[in-house]
Amino acid sequence: MLYFFIYIFFLSTRSLDLVYLVFTTNDFPWLTIIVVFPISAGSLMLFLPHRGNKVNKWYTICICILELLLTTYAFCYNFKMDDPLIQLSEDYKWINFFDFYWRLGIDGLSIGTILLTGFITTLATLAAFPVTRDSRLFHFLMLAMYSGQIGSFSSRDILLFFIMWELELIPVYLLLSMWGGKKRLYSATKFILYTAGSSIFLLIGVLGISLYGSNEPTLNLELLANQSYPVTLEILFYIGFLIAFAVKSPIIPLHTWLPDTHGEAHYSTCMLLAGILLKMGAYGLVRINMELLPHAHSMFSPWLMVVGTIQIIYAASTSPGQRNLKKRIAYSSVSHMGFIIIGIGSITDPGLNGAILQIISHGFIGAALFFLAGTSYDRIRLVYLDEMGGMAISIPKIFTMFTILSMASLALPGMSGFVAELIVFFGIITSQKYFLISKILIIFVMAIGIILTPIYLLSMLRQMFYGYKLINAKNFSFFDSGPRELFLSISILLPIIGIGIYPDFVLSLASDKVESILSNYFYG
Repeated sequence: MLYFFIYIFFLSTRSLDLVYLVFTTNDFPWLTIIVVFPISAGSLMLFLPHRGNKVNKWYTICICILELLLTTYAFCYNFKMDDPLIQLSEDYKWINFFDFYWRLGIDGLSIGTILLTGFITTLATLAAFPVTRDSRLFHFLMLAMYSGQIGSFSSRDILLFFIMWELELIPVYLLLSMWGGKKRLYSATKFILYTAGSSIFLLIGVLGISLYGSNEPTLNLELLANQSYPVTLEILFYIGFLIAFAVKSPIIPLHTWLPDTHGEAHYSTCMLLAGILLKMGAYGLVRINMELLPHAHSMFSPWLMVVGTIQIIYAASTSPGQRNLKKRIAYSSVSHMGFIIIGIGSITDPGLNGAILQIISHGFIGAALFFLAGTSYDRIRLVYLDEMGGMAISIPKIFTMFTILSMASLALPGMSGFVAELIVFFGIITSQKYFLISKILIIFVMAIGIILTPIYLLSMLRQMFYGYKLINAKNFSFFDSGPRELFLSISILLPIIGIGIYPDFVLSLASDKVESILSNYFYG
């Protein structure tokens, strides 16, 4: 009997060793599980009770938390920060007819955006607790969007990138058209026309770049990065990709869908749009335009700098004229995305690092502001700023969080936005591509935009929280922030302060990849 127990113990320890080896080697399909898990788990919601709103909500939150923990574990134990090459690579033949592979992998450029996606989506599902109508479909769409976004950031096959890019469009359209405001159908239609129209340019670029110069399609991004093209053809490819990513970023004048979309969407959807969706456009500019088409990017970078500078001024000057609270915050997002465009166009180490840091920073800040705007709407049922006022006394917690996060948005020192914008400024100053007078002019115009930012943000706070309008109104009473909302606000605030104090936490993830991009394609 003793020998039997010894034998059983030996087998169990052996099995545990095998499990440990499987989970700590790069052969385990971590990324496939991370991409497929949300939408697969969301499909199981069809078997949950139709009217079980609480069950659907907690099930979705548990899926998001599990996914975030799984992603964090996989990256902590398998990702090497000092390696600029693709890691956790997976390469499976999918369709034999035209050499299409399920090809996934991450590097320093994508790891930050994937973790940001997991964090913001988890908090957005928690923010969506007030949603009761068709909650099962609502939460399934959020999980489907989750899979599409992570798939876009981890794709190493350009056609797979396009498929994942398209996967998140339909969930966003349905979330807008079914759970939006009074003009939800108009804003949803405008969103799908802009994004689907830009996807045509993306598809043409994908097919053109993969079919050029070979008998068989070359869809592998690593192989495409080493391929050269005639200058004219490279410029055409670049313009096609630029239009697709300019709509999603957005870059003016292709930005007009964004204020309408944010103005009508439920605030949990706004969190996903501002925190993740816009960042996909900026990610595509770096991943496709910079990496695959370096010569064309070098030619177009001065124009990106000019457009980014105009975008900062234009959106910052347009924002104060917006009566709708969420539209004002949306124009703030457009303005801050201008810094990312300038950082990408600077073609410098600090500029590109600053752009990547701004992608992460504004993902947190934008999502936080839209969440607080939504919690305010839940209480007063008003969207126009000129109808608000006097809320600070009644809801001091929301007032405090709104004020702190508005300070983060206007780049207060100690917050993540300040560090990101400062590094972008250094990128412009150190750029060898531009004349001194050009750099001075760009910095001067950007400084005007930074001055305009506190004007519209502080004006927004004054109109919402000061004065006596709502205090003197009849039946004026509503509750302050509850534990769920306070927890959610603090959860977003902590990384904003953390990155502001120690930005190297994010910069160290992408620094080697940034050096690899710049050395291989611009200084090599």
